Amino acid sequence: MPIYEYTCEKCDKKFEMLVMGKDRPACPACGNVRVKRLLSACGFVSKGSGGETVSASAGASSCSGCSASSCASCGV
Repeated sequence: MPIYEYTCEKCDKKFEMLVMGKDRPACPACGNVRVKRLLSACGFVSKGSGGETVSASAGASSCSGCSASSCASCGV
């Protein structure tokens, strides 16, 4: 099952949680069930044709508006 990142709408705590099926996550700090799932930057290593590392993480993007390494909507 996937591990998701959340932020609590009550206390603004950010946390990760393993979610099984239709389970509803609750904030570990205050117990609030009104949480918002965040878009996480995935980590990866991409090798070029010569074996050189092309990118270490989607979070290393030059675009400050999102965590993607390229985006058709903003042209980066």
